[in-house]
Amino acid sequence: MRFSVFLAAIISAAAVSASEDIADQYPQSELYSKPVEVIPHVFSAIGATAPPTYENSGHNNNLSFVVTDDGVVVINGSASARLAKGLHDEIKTVTDKPVKLVINENGQGHAMLGNSYWADLGVDILAHEDAIAEVEHNGDFILQGMQRYNRDKAEGTRVVIPNISFGDRYDYELGGVKFEILHLGPAHGPGDTQVWIPQWGIMIAGDIAFHERMPPIFEDTCTSCWIDTFENAFMPLNPTYVIPGHGHPTNLEQVTRYTRNYLVDLREKVGEHMDNGGDLAGAYYVDQDRWRHLDTFEELATKNAGRVYAEMEFE
Repeated sequence: MRFSVFLAAIISAAAVSASEDIADQYPQSELYSKPVEVIPHVFSAIGATAPPTYENSGHNNNLSFVVTDDGVVVINGSASARLAKGLHDEIKTVTDKPVKLVINENGQGHAMLGNSYWADLGVDILAHEDAIAEVEHNGDFILQGMQRYNRDKAEGTRVVIPNISFGDRYDYELGGVKFEILHLGPAHGPGDTQVWIPQWGIMIAGDIAFHERMPPIFEDTCTSCWIDTFENAFMPLNPTYVIPGHGHPTNLEQVTRYTRNYLVDLREKVGEHMDNGGDLAGAYYVDQDRWRHLDTFEELATKNAGRVYAEMEFE
């Protein structure tokens, strides 16, 4: 019962504390916020829902870790070596167990640029093969982007390729905890990875799931595929607790509303626009007011609509 009460408290606080207008919630650390224990043994440092900036040190996603009797599993290498060290410093206040594995939930900068810190400690780093391909192809470009906004905070960061890859699934056990590291299918971006701990009913979902900020749709995102993966692979697992890629820990109902339902609604609106003879220029302005309260709406709503139009034009 206390887990459900705690989770409800996090959700109710989210509307205030997740605002992209808050520059830093934990100024004594490189982290944007201090890690919270979501359920026993599972912690997450909740990033800003804003785009990466110098003020938030690029910590605009969730950096999670799981403490077991034999060591720690970290989910996301983080956006820089300094940010990774900040997370490690927090881990050391919780346990003296060593970090045994770092999992990159995709190939984006805030998931993998901190790999250099962990690799220098000799920690294994795991990622999906498609995420690794993205790091190999775009890693230097991603690093340069981080260096531009993060300036002196980028010092010591370099691109490090994960040393362990997987395809659909990677099973890992540590200290009696069984981790199912999954690629459930095409979703937000290449190599999206979910970490499922069935014995505790918790899903560290990565970017397949959003709820406090608008989901970004990339040029290569297949939104129909994302909906299919969400409905037919993610939802059937029926997790009790969900730590999304961005935003506070929540539940399946919330991420379904703000991910699956958002994508379905946007595709319906764009489809109606196309059926009425509308062009790309008009597609940018289809009605998305239902989602205006989400962080990053101003940055993403029109871009998302245009990209869905381009996708549906060839379906």
